[in-house]
Amino acid sequence: MAIKAADVKKLRDATGAGMMDAKKALTEADGDFEKAVEILRVSGAAKAAKRADRDAANGLVAASGNALIHLGSETDFVAKNAEFIELGQAIAEAVDRAGADGRQAALEVELADGRTVAEAIGEIAAKIGEKIELADAARLPGAIDVYLHRRNPDLPPQVGVAVAYEGDDAEFVHQVALQIASMSPQYLTREDVPADVLARERRIAEETAKEEGKPEKIIPRIVEGRISAFYKDVCLLEQPSVADDKKSVGALADEHGVTVTRFVRFAAGA
Repeated sequence: MAIKAADVKKLRDATGAGMMDAKKALTEADGDFEKAVEILRVSGAAKAAKRADRDAANGLVAASGNALIHLGSETDFVAKNAEFIELGQAIAEAVDRAGADGRQAALEVELADGRTVAEAIGEIAAKIGEKIELADAARLPGAIDVYLHRRNPDLPPQVGVAVAYEGDDAEFVHQVALQIASMSPQYLTREDVPADVLARERRIAEETAKEEGKPEKIIPRIVEGRISAFYKDVCLLEQPSVADDKKSVGALADEHGVTVTRFVRFAAGA
């Protein structure tokens, strides 16, 4: 099949691979994007760039009470528009009031002026002339810590973290929020990793070991080692703590009498 230049660019942006490597991977995968990513990872052509942030829309994150939202825009120019910023905060407040957890539930929430979130976004998009969307929304229960990070002093916050927890050490939980902002974990524990994701990682680890010419009899041990490293990369409680890299976040949480029950991390911009 013919490989489009746009598809090559998308794969390069997602993996950091070179143009020819990306085109070759797409050709081998018959245009299947996720399979092409796997091929690049096995071959070592994929860089360590985090896809989640690279693929994210521009825009802002906003918080109110126990709610965190990501309002997406196409450009930074719109992200610093005063009306856009005001709408983002109004949405966060409405989501918190309504207790809406999740993007679809948030779109149906009414703002203080009676419009739904979906209606308000549609109106500002038509006015500004740029695609604007509610990229994500969450409202966490119980005690939480919220951290908003500005990547650029001229822009609104573009990384937002909310951490729900049990325990009394709020200062430690804030350190966990900072860890999430900087290290981008995808799951709370290894048990939260979907079976298909784990199966893919095992397959990639095994194929990579074979490509490297490792002896067949030690490949299972190599695979388990790489899966362990995968868990330490993507699972919050297994990540080495930024504050003390000799201990995991989970071990330090136990020492501080804290149980992290849930977290969300939203990011706008590259």
